[in-house]
Amino acid sequence: MKFTKTALATAMLLATMPALAEEAADVVQEYTLLDSIKQGKNMTSFRLRYEKVEQDGLQPPTIVTGQANPTATEDLKDATGITLRSLIGWQTAPFHNLSFAAQLINVSKFDDDFNDSTNSTLINGASNQPDKVEYAKIVDPDYTSVNQLYVDWTGIKNTRLRLGRQQVNLDNVRFVGDIGFRQVMQVFDGASVLNKTIPDTEVFLAHFESVKQITAKKRGEGALDVVNLKYRISPSESVVGYGYLSSLEDLGFGAAWFGGGAGAAAVAAGKSGAANIKANHSNQVYGLRLDGVRKLNDDWKALYTAEYAKQDNYRAGDERIDAHYYKLGGGAAYGDFTLRVDQELLSSNDGKYAFQTPFGTNHLFQGWVDKFLATPLEGIKDTFVTATYKYGDFGFFADYHVIRSDDDFHTVGGGAAANGDKYGKEWNAAVTYTYNKNIMGKVEYGKFTEDDHYALLANVADTVGGNRGRVRDTEKLWLTVMYTF
Repeated sequence: MKFTKTALATAMLLATMPALAEEAADVVQEYTLLDSIKQGKNMTSFRLRYEKVEQDGLQPPTIVTGQANPTATEDLKDATGITLRSLIGWQTAPFHNLSFAAQLINVSKFDDDFNDSTNSTLINGASNQPDKVEYAKIVDPDYTSVNQLYVDWTGIKNTRLRLGRQQVNLDNVRFVGDIGFRQVMQVFDGASVLNKTIPDTEVFLAHFESVKQITAKKRGEGALDVVNLKYRISPSESVVGYGYLSSLEDLGFGAAWFGGGAGAAAVAAGKSGAANIKANHSNQVYGLRLDGVRKLNDDWKALYTAEYAKQDNYRAGDERIDAHYYKLGGGAAYGDFTLRVDQELLSSNDGKYAFQTPFGTNHLFQGWVDKFLATPLEGIKDTFVTATYKYGDFGFFADYHVIRSDDDFHTVGGGAAANGDKYGKEWNAAVTYTYNKNIMGKVEYGKFTEDDHYALLANVADTVGGNRGRVRDTEKLWLTVMYTF
């Protein structure tokens, strides 16, 4: 891992902090070196998962050297996967205000009839495991590496400095998260500071010089700077101001963010995949979030969320990066039952670009079937209802999404005019059973149903080779068992 200027600045900061630490009013309990290891925290878990994917559509064309415009004619095969994620790690207790954490990750495939989406190039429709292109995707590649490796310094009261490879989850993980649902997690290399000196306030600052994505691809041309300021109105209510500034030039989403069409029509519309793959992804997001649960009486609680953010290009970022975001919603809780209605908008810049969240845990948004991990150019307006219920050791979840576009989009066979705005509908359901503090099981299901037949460009014919851009009907089933030490 390289930290360049960050490493130098952090080293200087560590050199000066012992003097400041002597002034701290509260001293963290100290151990001998051996005791700090023995009294540390386990970071070990094992997660076994079965996943099945049924998706309409055709297999990607097989590229053959010397063959012009190859066309696929075979239906996409259903995918089944059985994978085990093993996280093995330990964090020591503080020793002279320093603690060390190391965690290894291994993801193994026991049934690999699926396309794990890895070709070390992209994370979008063109990203495929070369020998599994006939299958639907399950983005869980074989992988063994260091998942986390960091040192924490806590020599100043109410402050934690962390240097190294680390998981980060902020707020509802819409903008920064570890994508923990997938077997290979997203982690960041760099330095972060968490400070709680001001009452009811948390300040999180970070500078990350690279990110390792869920395909195990590491991206490091640039940096991500994070500012997240949270004030707790009450234990269950907060207001957050944030800024996420990314100068990472290539995050692997080029064709997905700016258009992946081919041919003269795509070039004329500014949606040529060859050119857009090289587009600079540097962007900045500033936003404000109000979220909470307000107790009304012993039985009833009110739930509410209001959030707005603006995204623009940053440094040498592509000039098309210009969009905004909002989320508005609310509901009620009665005992262990909750029901709420929300709407989330990721706006479009006149069909040239749409609001993107490349560092977020996007699996949790627009439904679990993952049809919209990258926002289509015409944007997304997602209106959804969510219900939860807890009964003993069981947890129940269900939601229903009506997913539309912000700007009208072209449809397959629809001619020159943009005449569609309904991507489709999705519903998801889950049952979780907590056997004890160590063992948990879960059954999850999601189904997406296509409405208008999306096309990137005008005048796309309804033919075998001309409609692969559609957002196809898809069903997914997950069975998960997890053991945590």
